[in-house]
Amino acid sequence: MLLLLIISGIGVVTLLVVLFAPHIRKYAAGGVCKSTVRLDGKTVLITGANTGIGKETALELAVRGARVIMACRNVEKGEEAAASICAVYPKAQVEVRELDLADTHSIQTFAQRFLREVNQLHILINNAGVMMCPYTKTADGFEMHMGVNHLGHFLLTYLLIGLLKRSVPARIVVLSSLAHNFGWIRFHDLHSHGSYNSGLAYCQSKLANVLFTRELARRLKGSNVTVNSVHPGTVNSDLTRHSTLMMLLFTVFSIFLKTPQEGAQTSIYCAVAEELQSVSGKHFSDCTPAFVAPQGRSEETARRLWDISCEVLSIEWH
Repeated sequence: MLLLLIISGIGVVTLLVVLFAPHIRKYAAGGVCKSTVRLDGKTVLITGANTGIGKETALELAVRGARVIMACRNVEKGEEAAASICAVYPKAQVEVRELDLADTHSIQTFAQRFLREVNQLHILINNAGVMMCPYTKTADGFEMHMGVNHLGHFLLTYLLIGLLKRSVPARIVVLSSLAHNFGWIRFHDLHSHGSYNSGLAYCQSKLANVLFTRELARRLKGSNVTVNSVHPGTVNSDLTRHSTLMMLLFTVFSIFLKTPQEGAQTSIYCAVAEELQSVSGKHFSDCTPAFVAPQGRSEETARRLWDISCEVLSIEWH
């Protein structure tokens, strides 16, 4: 009897999902970038552009006329992504360059070549990231989430900030997450040497993205270079590949998740929207201003994280 009730209940739920699927998808899709701004003559750099949100962002900005440089760890996959973009939009100006954010030497090599060969940079989108991976270290000994999601992009932005300032007006978009609400900067154990939880490590790195955006905006005030952070939404992408449980949940509840194209909308919005021309240091989701957790609004924490980031990267960024 109990088994029949369970089966019947599952059947009812399935029927309801099927009936209301169009409405669920419309709600899950979230906000859409309505700007029609063209980017002819503009240069855009997107990290992690070979898949998911990054690839969709690259496609959209290429369609708008931008020269899009796709910085990818796996060049082969990057070239496949670039080819698929050109198949959709034959006029796309896309090129792939190697960049491993888990290796400061790779970041420096990338930046040196970039600065030699590219004379303008109007939009930098720090999109690449890792999520809930097993405890591993970067080439420099940083915990992987903190090393890639925060420190790698911190160093890349530092190396390219001069070019951005010479290309004004310019914008920086930082991919964060709603997960920053559950993060705390563990200054006593930033790289999880004492204890490690993949979920909490991810949340800490996403909080670091928000704090970096806040402090960088303060330092860029008056430069005509803006920086804003983004929560793309819960997107059905391969970012969950390190967690079997997350992959299973994403598969089961896929109808409630955004597609990569839908998840890219807020990144695109922050990169092109005319009304954001002078907006900096803010956080967006679904193409509208979004809530920032109290720990993400702390100027003291932001400055302390900035100083420690410079210290571990052996750079001076005033």
